[in-house]
Amino acid sequence: MGSRTARVRCVPAAPCWVSLMARDLDAAQAFYGQLLGWEFEPAPDRFGPYVHAVVEGEAVAGLGVSGGGWAMPVAWTGYFGTESADVAADAVRERGGTLAVGPLAFDAGRVAFAADPAGAVFGIWEGPPGPARQLALPGSPVWIELRTPDPFAAAMFYGEVFRWDDRDPAHFEVRFEHERVVLRVEGRSVAALRAEKAAGGAGTQPHWEVSFSVADADAAAGLADRLGGTPIGPVFETPYGRVARLADPEGGRFAVISPPS
Repeated sequence: MGSRTARVRCVPAAPCWVSLMARDLDAAQAFYGQLLGWEFEPAPDRFGPYVHAVVEGEAVAGLGVSGGGWAMPVAWTGYFGTESADVAADAVRERGGTLAVGPLAFDAGRVAFAADPAGAVFGIWEGPPGPARQLALPGSPVWIELRTPDPFAAAMFYGEVFRWDDRDPAHFEVRFEHERVVLRVEGRSVAALRAEKAAGGAGTQPHWEVSFSVADADAAAGLADRLGGTPIGPVFETPYGRVARLADPEGGRFAVISPPS
């Protein structure tokens, strides 16, 4: 979260922020800065060194190094907004999830880190409420997708934690499309849950995958490879755009997506 993001008000129950915990913050900035055109500025460092990735003066993501007596794997984490981090944290525990950290006061709000019953890590953010955040900026996060063996069970979990069914259907909708459970806010698809079998290796366990906007996914995949990243399969078409799944030099998984042709 932090100074810029504190001014960005989030819709409760919807994705509102993404952050990376890296081992080498300088190396992460060098990789993502060149790949996504990010600049960086210092941010609150309660949990260790932390910076904001900035595009055209707008903070779009956070990058940090875990500290404060706890550690996380190198991975991108998506955060969901909530009216009460404490209520959401209680719901996580009641529904078979794991609360790893928090809720704790952080900058202008409260934050917690949790895992769903299948082990996928996510963040909970209680901050100033407001309209849905729509960043039409290159390099900004535009989509998060849960890859998990049972997306319907996962949808029940997240739906109960964040009270998806209690929201105004004119502004907030959960529906099944393109073999995914899709979350739509203000008429825009912002997140999905899809089936993917768990496999060996930490990188292939259930996880939320963050996608960043780029003009050309194929070109971005080639640049990531030259910068020391690793392609995860070929670039492919989806109903939401052309996607390249990638890992950064430390193994943090993410994706880039360019607009549908």
